[in-house]
Amino acid sequence: MTAPVAEPSIPAPPARGPAPGPEPAAPPAITADGTYAARLAQRDGCWFPERWTLDSAEPYAVPLPAHQPEEPGTRVLPMADGRVLVHRRAAGRHLFSLLYPTGPGTGELPLGGVEFAQDAGDELSLLPPAPHGAYAYALAAGARSTSVWLVAGGSFGPEHLAEIPGRCTGGVWLDRANRMLALDRDLDGRTKTVAVDLERGGEVTPLLQIAADSDDRLLLADADSGLVLVRSDAPGETRLGWGVLGSTRPVRFPACLRLPGREVTPFAIQPGQTLLPESCAVALRVDDGSGASAPWLYGWRPTERRVHQLAAPDGWFAGSGRCTPQGVLELPYVTGSVPCGVARVEVPAPGGAGRDTPGAAVAGSTAEASAEVVAAADTVRATRPVPLQQAPLGGRGTGG
Repeated sequence: MTAPVAEPSIPAPPARGPAPGPEPAAPPAITADGTYAARLAQRDGCWFPERWTLDSAEPYAVPLPAHQPEEPGTRVLPMADGRVLVHRRAAGRHLFSLLYPTGPGTGELPLGGVEFAQDAGDELSLLPPAPHGAYAYALAAGARSTSVWLVAGGSFGPEHLAEIPGRCTGGVWLDRANRMLALDRDLDGRTKTVAVDLERGGEVTPLLQIAADSDDRLLLADADSGLVLVRSDAPGETRLGWGVLGSTRPVRFPACLRLPGREVTPFAIQPGQTLLPESCAVALRVDDGSGASAPWLYGWRPTERRVHQLAAPDGWFAGSGRCTPQGVLELPYVTGSVPCGVARVEVPAPGGAGRDTPGAAVAGSTAEASAEVVAAADTVRATRPVPLQQAPLGGRGTGG
């Protein structure tokens, strides 16, 4: 096995002052097509669902208060038809309803509930908005097994779709048909990502296995290019890496994504880049861990060995947003004067000058960057199986 090559040091991001105010407590969830968003908002001490319409000339919010204020733990999810799914907890049951505007009031369609006796550490949570936005799903994670439920879009209320051995968390959609769902499964003391086929009774297939003794989690995936972002301790420490679904090439852990003392979290990938995973724009949230300053916003592409610091709007729901096929980030925000705003920030094209800073644009020499990639690849190859080799969505001709 080739010994790892020392990586170039990564300067800290430029200093920033304290956050302008507390981060909004309820970041909006956004439909896969970017048409609607929904969040739990607060006014005069009362919580209520709020729907954002994003495909108009100017985004606008519609409050959807029910017959009584919501609890702070209520969860909401936007649907493709403009309705909002509400997940409430009451007397050990999880109840689901669809809310929609009806003139001056709010209409509510109860969908039924799920019985889930929560022991210590057990939880039932909504999965991210599905690609086919007429449906919504939930994950009930227990100590020994995890259930996947269809909670909106079914014929007879919530429907149990799958039971998966082990405790599962996360939830990343791998296709656009609401069929393949990636979950991070904790089993026998290790965390590995598996693919769950919801059309085949929850058939489980290994998806991400970088090394036999590593913890590997899938953070994001794009169905068009196959680009995936992962977090793994296979390189000897927990690092952020990238790969391609169906590729036999190993996951790589770029030096520019290694920021000691800071947490780097990807939250959006540029869609529509079929066969071009290395060119996809990726949006990153970077936290210093202290909570004393607002999170930073960065853009990055796998083809580049540097990251670009971008200007996040005031009042941004940090870590929330989507990327358009043109590589433009759409970032939701709220301020005292803007109750519903979306800022559009472009990620520099490959090779573009961008707005790099000394702390964000760290390229190093070509030899250093190449050595880092080779070292990471050799480390992973020495501990079979090859990552993503067993992905059920194979057949892509691109390299990873």
